[in-house]
Amino acid sequence: MNFLDDSLFPENQEDLVITVAPYGPEWMPADFPEDLPVTMDEHVQKAVDCWNAGATVLHLHVRELDGSGSKRLSMFNEFLGRLREAVPDMILQVGGSISFAPESEGEQAKWLSDDTRHMLAELSPRPDQVTVAVNTSQFNIVEMMEPADLKGVSLGDPALYEAYREMTVPAGPGWVEEHVKRLSANGIQSHFQLAHIAQLDTLERVMRQGKFYGPLILTWVAIGGGFDAANPYTMMNFIRQVPDGAVLTIESSMRHVLPLNMMAIAMGLHVRCGNEDNLWTQDRSNKMSSVEQVEQLVRISREFGREIATGKEAKRIYRIGEFYQSTEETLAKNGFAPNRQPGQKGFLLHA
Repeated sequence: MNFLDDSLFPENQEDLVITVAPYGPEWMPADFPEDLPVTMDEHVQKAVDCWNAGATVLHLHVRELDGSGSKRLSMFNEFLGRLREAVPDMILQVGGSISFAPESEGEQAKWLSDDTRHMLAELSPRPDQVTVAVNTSQFNIVEMMEPADLKGVSLGDPALYEAYREMTVPAGPGWVEEHVKRLSANGIQSHFQLAHIAQLDTLERVMRQGKFYGPLILTWVAIGGGFDAANPYTMMNFIRQVPDGAVLTIESSMRHVLPLNMMAIAMGLHVRCGNEDNLWTQDRSNKMSSVEQVEQLVRISREFGREIATGKEAKRIYRIGEFYQSTEETLAKNGFAPNRQPGQKGFLLHA
């Protein structure tokens, strides 16, 4: 991404798109009963409250009545149907992991099978986005968490902690290519959640080989444990590698969330918050609800002079419903240099 002399001025930046993840599938409802919904009505009301606070993208998971993460696509369909009525202008983003929580004590935390995850392309009503991982990798979500982060919550249980520490993301090349193909065929945008530059390199090759025709909508996930660390050096290295036509959101874990989001707001990028990412205020004096986290980012962004995107603006910024017809168009729209043609020598200019 290029930064010009005036790139940090708010009048030259897109309005801020706030993604909220208020369903925290790694937590049990007792960890934060005031903020973790269980019933379907509570799930829907949480979305409404986050929308009213200023979030325009909803990263969603669903719970069963016993508090466990649901693996039933019928529940996702019911939830999506309710959301289309309750928050019609909100971007609905289904978490591609579905539910990765262990079903019994001592079990490993696992993502569902390849075939089951492909079925996300068949959700009805269809979501706007499904998140997509690229390249199988470690997904140790607890590596950067501090002991105090886990005090009094279920992840402090040694067996559950170990289950999440050993978690991996299954996202081999064949699965990725088939998954984005099915999503695009059904008019669902692939939202790529990337751990580091090597995954971005793979995704660029997928596009150059004509296996994905769509906008490059990215989240950089800085949680450690196989993913980048949450620090300015790794963040800027990733940003520098992202092409100019991409859209980039920043995600992190626990008390890293707010500092990285403040940097993202200042640089014209977009942000994510919610109880899936963080439970605590910065001084850890209290737990902080998803709505409170959204409201905090709204206040901070306006202090920077940067307004909050409406639902209509967020869909334009995220290019919802936009798909391309060729490799050449895909590369050009996303700001990559074109593929080399036979006989071409030297460095290639942007398409």
